[in-house]
Amino acid sequence: MTDDASRNLASSNLASYDPSLSVAGAPAGPLAGRIAVITGAGAGIGAATAHRFAAAGAAVALLGRRPGPLDDLAATLREQHSADVLALSVDVTDPAALDAAAAQIRAALGRPDLVVANAGVMLGAPFDVADTTEWDRMIDVNLRGLLATGRTFVADLLDAAEAGRPADLVNLGSIAAEVVFVDYPVYGATKAAVTQLTRNLRASLGPRGVRVRSVDPAFAVTGLGADMAHEATRAGLDEMRSAITAITAEDVADAITYSVAVPARVNIAELTVMPTELG
Repeated sequence: MTDDASRNLASSNLASYDPSLSVAGAPAGPLAGRIAVITGAGAGIGAATAHRFAAAGAAVALLGRRPGPLDDLAATLREQHSADVLALSVDVTDPAALDAAAAQIRAALGRPDLVVANAGVMLGAPFDVADTTEWDRMIDVNLRGLLATGRTFVADLLDAAEAGRPADLVNLGSIAAEVVFVDYPVYGATKAAVTQLTRNLRASLGPRGVRVRSVDPAFAVTGLGADMAHEATRAGLDEMRSAITAITAEDVADAITYSVAVPARVNIAELTVMPTELG
């Protein structure tokens, strides 16, 4: 299936999406009028989610470390979806940089009501020989970066909820939070922290109208893990993915888009996206 066909199929699965409807040339859809922020948007699940959100009518702020891929994606979204897009090179582990980016987003697009904390790294190795700088990197990005992202935009989400609009905070977790994968102990620990953090935030923000959820992919074919230093573990990851019919970044993006397009009274609190053959 081509990328265009895949995008069209995903859109048709959103029951309320009618691409024939438009106002002043702007696409209408289940996310029309919403302002989304996606971290780690330059590739993989982040980029695929940006495509889905733009196709569904949202304005999208793309956050990532590398400006080149972000700018290319922004141009594509404008061309294919007539979307309002802002691309910003930001390190999510830098709270001050996130605050500055948030100010730019509010000025250019408005106050966000949909935040996808997707930035993450997966680096594996046997515990006794692992490069501990990789542990630091995972803790910084997967946990501290996610915390900083939520804190930066929580006031915007609460404002949207107070005004009676849908408000969503989506944290990207992993099946590794629940299942033991040998040689990925620190990665699994960071994702378990994301799961518990998300549950606590749901308890505190849900009564105030903000839907908080975790989306946990399993065996998704993305660039995640390609930069791990331990060669044997990296090769083992490739073998695991090739041994099954793995899911794609677009599959995960479809699930995320569905979860944020449901009526505001509904929260799909925890969503695991995994290959069918794994049961």
